[in-house]
Amino acid sequence: MVKAQLEVLSALDVAKTQWYHFTAIVIAGMGFFTDAYDLFCISTVTKLLGRLYYYDPASGKPGSLPPNVAAAVNGVALCGALGGQLFFGWLGDKMGRKRVYGMTLMLMVISALGTGLSFGHTAKSVMTTLCFFRFWLGFGIGGDYPLSATIMSEYANKRTRGAFIAAVFAMQGFGILAGGAIAIMVSLGFNKAYKSPAFAENPELSTAPQADFVWRIILMAGAVPAALTYYWRMRMPETARFTALVAKNAKQAASDMSKVLQVDIHEDPATIQTVEADDAVNYSIFSRQFLVRHGRHLLGTTSTWFLLDIAFYSQNLFQKDIFTAVGWLPAAKKMNAIEEVYRIARAQSLIALCSTVPGYWFTVFFIDRIGRFTIQLMGFFFMTVFMFAISIPYDHWRGHKCGDTYCGGNHAAFVVLYSFTFFFSNFGPNSTTFIVPAEIFPARLRSTCHGISAAAGKAGAIVGAFGFLYAAQSPHEKQTDAGYPRGIGIKAALLVLAIINCLGFVCTFLVPETNGKSLEELSGENDEEAVGSKQTRPVDSPPSTKASMTNF
Repeated sequence: MVKAQLEVLSALDVAKTQWYHFTAIVIAGMGFFTDAYDLFCISTVTKLLGRLYYYDPASGKPGSLPPNVAAAVNGVALCGALGGQLFFGWLGDKMGRKRVYGMTLMLMVISALGTGLSFGHTAKSVMTTLCFFRFWLGFGIGGDYPLSATIMSEYANKRTRGAFIAAVFAMQGFGILAGGAIAIMVSLGFNKAYKSPAFAENPELSTAPQADFVWRIILMAGAVPAALTYYWRMRMPETARFTALVAKNAKQAASDMSKVLQVDIHEDPATIQTVEADDAVNYSIFSRQFLVRHGRHLLGTTSTWFLLDIAFYSQNLFQKDIFTAVGWLPAAKKMNAIEEVYRIARAQSLIALCSTVPGYWFTVFFIDRIGRFTIQLMGFFFMTVFMFAISIPYDHWRGHKCGDTYCGGNHAAFVVLYSFTFFFSNFGPNSTTFIVPAEIFPARLRSTCHGISAAAGKAGAIVGAFGFLYAAQSPHEKQTDAGYPRGIGIKAALLVLAIINCLGFVCTFLVPETNGKSLEELSGENDEEAVGSKQTRPVDSPPSTKASMTNF
């Protein structure tokens, strides 16, 4: 039996696509633009940090970050993001989405500026300061995940909800692309102004002193889009579902959404009284009721996001190492420090432009047509296929060793196949793992559960970032980077990632299809039967594979 639905929630579910939908996408999406920029721009400057602060003349090689420092610089923001997802996800359900939304942005602005102003007279002090600010930057980024997803899902209509949430997440692609573009422009400008020889020609002069400004400018630029978005976020009204179903103020929800939708919404007093007096879904996340109704769903969203991010982040953060290994980037000795930043950024931007960004927008276009489950299953399947395709015949793609590079391989084919893994991660589980947790849990636990799911993903990212750093080292001691123990090699590491993608395919069967259903229908909030009964449980199994800006 179904309860009476509040008019304001019904109006949101059937609302035609309006200007306010697009403004909400931009406002929420700019946070994700910033998130991606801040998380992934670090990979363009880590080689430069090694040259600047850890060069040893006796080694005969360009400086590189020691293993513990490289792990910290690459992974500390992910650790912060994990904590931020849990904390701000919980806080969003307690204080409201809007009240917490601005906190995350301000933390990101302050921390991004702090990373570029990292100070100290020694390498250790500079890296310590950098990691301190990167942690808090990640903490703010983490909060943006559950809040943006929840806000967009609660604003959207049920017919195009998937596309709207996917569009917010797709701004990550533009953020990754912007990170590469800024790094290219800054490095080109500095390389032209301060010409330096390659390391092989003159090790001392290959790293210009002015290169210290390059990485600082690139990292600080991430504060700009976050600062520009703050004003508009503060003008957004609280979501109607939080106001009505959590804060129990249906009249205020109707008033807020009347302005946004530009229609008159009149709630029936009897329905308001029924909803505000309803305690049927006031169970906690640790209760038996939650376990019965949503335990399987939470296991599905956390496991798939965890497995995805092991592969996704290890590939993103260490593209430069993979491209160098197959000879697509020149050996470090053949470049000066600033030129290396340029070449790494150019390679990563090309991958983002040709595969990452299109993958996101394919999801936006198709998700409400073929469904979340099908896209996620297909994505994991093709990620597995292409990862096996580049890892098993890896020596064929790479070629044989010719001095400091490789000859006779097929580097172009390797890059194409590698790009397809990014395309299908974004036209696949990287998008759907973000969308589904914002749809299947009740309003009073929606942000918390999304935060838990996202935190599981960041745990996977930490495993990928730290694990791949060591695993990808050569199994031959003389061929490892300075300070690193022997690993299993890039070929074996890529094989492990292929197996992880295969596990993600299997775990997808724990996640339900949400396409075309209202949030209350999915979460069981409209069911009148006793909580925990079989009739109130949302769908447990996936299907067959067969307003104007002024209102904000």
